[in-house]
Amino acid sequence: MGQVAWKAFFMSLFDYKTEKYVIAKNKKVGVLYRVVQLSILAYLVGWVFVVKKGYQDTDTSLQSSVITKLKGVAFTNTSELGERLWDVADYVIPPQGESVFFVMTNLIVTPNQRQSTCPEVGRTEPFDPQTPAKPGSASIPDALCDEDTDCLEGEAVVAGNGVKTGRCLKDRGSTTGTCEILAWCPVEKKSKPKKPLLGSAENFTVYIKNSIRFPKFKFSKMNVLATDNESYLKTCRYSQEHPYCPIFVLGNIVRWAGGDFQEMASEGGVIGIRIEWNCDLDKAPSECNPHYSFSRLDNKSAERSISSGYNFRFAKYFRDAEGVDYRMLIKAYGIRFDVMVNGKVRAQATMPQSLEGEKVEGGSSEAGKFNIIPTIINISSGLALMGAGAFFCDLVLLYLIKKSNFYRGKKYEEVKCSSRKSLSSPTLNGNQSPDQLDGL
Repeated sequence: MGQVAWKAFFMSLFDYKTEKYVIAKNKKVGVLYRVVQLSILAYLVGWVFVVKKGYQDTDTSLQSSVITKLKGVAFTNTSELGERLWDVADYVIPPQGESVFFVMTNLIVTPNQRQSTCPEVGRTEPFDPQTPAKPGSASIPDALCDEDTDCLEGEAVVAGNGVKTGRCLKDRGSTTGTCEILAWCPVEKKSKPKKPLLGSAENFTVYIKNSIRFPKFKFSKMNVLATDNESYLKTCRYSQEHPYCPIFVLGNIVRWAGGDFQEMASEGGVIGIRIEWNCDLDKAPSECNPHYSFSRLDNKSAERSISSGYNFRFAKYFRDAEGVDYRMLIKAYGIRFDVMVNGKVRAQATMPQSLEGEKVEGGSSEAGKFNIIPTIINISSGLALMGAGAFFCDLVLLYLIKKSNFYRGKKYEEVKCSSRKSLSSPTLNGNQSPDQLDGL
């Protein structure tokens, strides 16, 4: 018995299966098949080719250059600096005009710092028991002391300004004091102006020049109007009527981002400027226009927290007549602007334009051009889906409807040359009469 089974299995390896086409007169399955076909066709034409441009090759290597220039002056009158005029060389950092720039709007100035010894916290004058003042060491816990042994000589103050000298300085009648340190003295002031000193920066302007290039399609463009009128950029401001005048008022940028400039100028913050290029190169190059959007990137909900705002420190160094160095420490508060460029370009024909190479900036991008390879791949995928639809309808016809046995008998049949009769059972040999077929 086992030998017979193995022999039958071995002989079946040499059987050949060929397709047999059967026209099933079943309207329900026929309607289902046409619905599946139309759905696949709509997906292939509507989504793959019309929406996703599946007939195009793509290029994701956007090359972008951003150059920024600010204009504006401000006047201040403070006890530390006196009367002073501020221009772009004073309040713009860095001065090179890159895609990320900082505009100083408020500051704390500590003038005439020299390297000497002084209390770590709370005093801007040499310690003198006759001068009443509170050390204020609570803001720097590591500077608190009760006696000299609490100030280990040579140890840096954690979150402080210098190195401990080994002395504990106390006010008269006080049991707690602050460590004396070797540092740039006097230490930095803690009080910040309630109103931003450079609040007039709201009226400053920034010129944002952006050049883009998709090297695969040799397509390039700039966000500046091509004109010989030298006064155009000196008089225009960006608006819907002047999309190719990339000169923005800082106050407008902050307002478009949903913020208030004067509030933001006090503590500082971060604004994102997004330039979007969505271009269809099947149309004229004039239809490829930049679109701007603005958003606040720092945590606006944390405005009142200790981590709110944006600030950093820098110093200006000098040397007196005796050759001793001293400096003016500035804690700068302001708004950082991040310019981000994104683009998407599609084309069916090469449209070269000239643009000299510039620095490459990062940014998500995609460019497309007609190519026969992705077209064939997507059409083949659609045909494969058509076959999957036919396979699904076969499952319904042969296994899920009431008369599935009859249709299986018509579809699957075994034949041999040595016999003119089918080897299958009467219900599966395909010998049903037309009357039986019509009844189904």
